[in-house]
Amino acid sequence: MESNTSIINEQLIDDFINQEIQQGFPGAALVVVQHGQILKETVYGYKLKYDENETLLAEPQLLTLDTMFDLASLTKMYATNYALMQMVEQGKLNVDDPINKYLPEYSGCNPENEYRETRLVRDLLTHTAGYASSVKFYDPSKVTSDLYSLEKHRTEEIILTKVAFERSRGAGHLPVYSDIDYMLLGILVERNSGMSIDEYVKKNIYQPLGLTHTLFNPLKQGQYHECDFAATEVKGNTRGGSITFPNVCTHVLQGQVHDEKAYYSFNGVAGHAGLFSNLHDMAILCQIMLNNGIYGNIRFWSKHVQDLFVKPYEGDPSYGLGWRLNRNKSLPWFGLHASEDAYGHTGWTGNCSVIDPKYSLAIVLLTNKRHTPCRNGVFDGEKYETGKYGQIMTLVYEALSLDKQSNITE
Repeated sequence: MESNTSIINEQLIDDFINQEIQQGFPGAALVVVQHGQILKETVYGYKLKYDENETLLAEPQLLTLDTMFDLASLTKMYATNYALMQMVEQGKLNVDDPINKYLPEYSGCNPENEYRETRLVRDLLTHTAGYASSVKFYDPSKVTSDLYSLEKHRTEEIILTKVAFERSRGAGHLPVYSDIDYMLLGILVERNSGMSIDEYVKKNIYQPLGLTHTLFNPLKQGQYHECDFAATEVKGNTRGGSITFPNVCTHVLQGQVHDEKAYYSFNGVAGHAGLFSNLHDMAILCQIMLNNGIYGNIRFWSKHVQDLFVKPYEGDPSYGLGWRLNRNKSLPWFGLHASEDAYGHTGWTGNCSVIDPKYSLAIVLLTNKRHTPCRNGVFDGEKYETGKYGQIMTLVYEALSLDKQSNITE
């Protein structure tokens, strides 16, 4: 993608983020794309700032433009959803089919009168299948022995046959955001394609685009090292030493997926988390959506399929099929000026993407806000506006003078 920095007032954004870096926010990376051109691509602060004792390093490592971030739940969109959208385009998947058309062992009743056979693929995408938000498969003190798993295939079998519903399904029910939904969708991608989800997206999406910094389990691939990544939690998965479970990591996480379910129970590859990427690759992945499924001479899906995935769910218009929507202005991370057509997603580690077709605009903010001391379950990085995303999105629109346009046209 070409760069063009002539129409954006960068100082508005830079001053704000740099001030928060000086106050203690660890690091951030921002890319702004409009009309197919990169208007801004900037990093702020550090990829590694603390050691595992929460002590500031004498020589913290600065972020670079190539630095890769743990995308957390952005995996749901830029791996799983992209795979599903491609499969719908190819006629290999219908979102209105029962899940067990593609996963035959997904059957049975749990609890009474809540049959897996009644669940549709669409229910997973709108987070209305009725699952809990999460299940800690990796912690034997939090789950019964039949749900405990430290191995991907066993975890998949548990999800397909044992994880219970907490609510009824479908239309009229408010969505409850759930990682389980996207674990199941990841399994569906794998079963439908005959390859693991990391292999599928690499072969069918990332390699055709020439993306070399978007992958799962990056430290196992051979070409990357810890110093290529923005660090996340300082004391492993212990929340500042307050949590423990068998095999828990206690070192600074850098290039290792933070999500405990993905790391411990899925061997790093899952439909809900596990993907890493950087600014360059994220700009291209977002541009596909702005191009209605096309990049260069490659067509991944049609506008018809894309429209299906960003159509508001009748029970809550902030949900599409996977995508979160700005239709009812209920999500503060879109900022003040995004149009009602904007959509995107966030990731727990500190990431946010906003795609706004009205302005042919995509904004990706990657941070490592969890790479800060943690007290009583709260990370110090959470108190900064940069890590809440909305203020940065607002500033980007204002730097492009789009706030004035939105006031006139909406």
